[in-house]
Amino acid sequence: MSNPVLSVKDVSVAFGFDKKGNPRDGKQPLQVTDRVSFDIFPGEFFALVGESGCGKSVTAMSILRLLPWPSAKIVNGEIFFGARDLVKLPLKELQNVRGSEIACIFQEPMQALNPVVTIKKQLLEVFKFSAISKSAQSKNASSQKECHSRLEEPAPDLFRGESPLDLIREQLRLAGFADPDRVLNSYPHELSGGMLQRVCIVMALLPKPKLIIADEPTTALDVTVQAQVLAVLKDMAEKTGTAVLLITHNMGIVSQYAHRVAVMYAGRIVEEGPVREVINHPMHPYTQGLLAAIPESHSDLRTLVSIPGSVPHPKDFAKGCRFADRCCKCVQASAEEREKCLSAELPTKIAEADHFAYCFCAK
Repeated sequence: MSNPVLSVKDVSVAFGFDKKGNPRDGKQPLQVTDRVSFDIFPGEFFALVGESGCGKSVTAMSILRLLPWPSAKIVNGEIFFGARDLVKLPLKELQNVRGSEIACIFQEPMQALNPVVTIKKQLLEVFKFSAISKSAQSKNASSQKECHSRLEEPAPDLFRGESPLDLIREQLRLAGFADPDRVLNSYPHELSGGMLQRVCIVMALLPKPKLIIADEPTTALDVTVQAQVLAVLKDMAEKTGTAVLLITHNMGIVSQYAHRVAVMYAGRIVEEGPVREVINHPMHPYTQGLLAAIPESHSDLRTLVSIPGSVPHPKDFAKGCRFADRCCKCVQASAEEREKCLSAELPTKIAEADHFAYCFCAK
């Protein structure tokens, strides 16, 4: 197997720091994720799934250090992007990674795009900043000036030998737009939510990044448009060999599009494995609960299953198994097993090849 394009190792994020990196007002910082670890390989569609409040978006934003400053801080762990540790990488070098080597697609495309600038100008800016980034790395000021002038014309791209507009039109066609020029000359408010999200996918893929972080990219879209957008993302990512980290709470989407999945609960990864294995043979009670809660078209809705309770606030996280108070297996377990579940002891790792879970009751 090839080396991972991204390797997250024991990453913990806490909130409650001042500008000097010290606990604010002398209070103990609130840790929201706990030693999160996973690998993403080239060309892989990797899903991070869980209920709202589980720490999925915080984990994704910590990769590019986009957490709110100064309150949030990575207090433990390493994030390797190739040979570079993004946690220790100087900010100037990290800015060269953001948007060019690692791109993001966010939940609300209307907030990601400038409402008073045409789609054409916003997509051309991708080339402008990619050119600046590469020029900065080579420390060639004259080349940087040339990047500005040639892109304003627009003229041939310095890195691909093609016109930026021709490349943009090609990518828009691949994203399902039959009339790219109409889209290019439009403002964001003139396009539908699904069209805007496809524009955001094109924007993310134009600089040919090694990784795309897609943070619930279809939340604001209806079901049919969701399927179209995700199909476009997966197809275009596979053609370019780009890896995708998909943040979602929808297990149905995971089963259709992802290669591997990590299930997150209360700031921890509780199960990880190939999608088919996790869907067909879930080991952790939380994963079983998420799958059982998916309504089936042929089922009686009166028998709809739900997980009792809700995700606890980070200040209420237990030291041991954080799912114990909602777990039906813990309730039905023997007194000895239940005592383990409710203790401060960390759940044991149960593994079957590349499929594993952290639980005392996992079977």
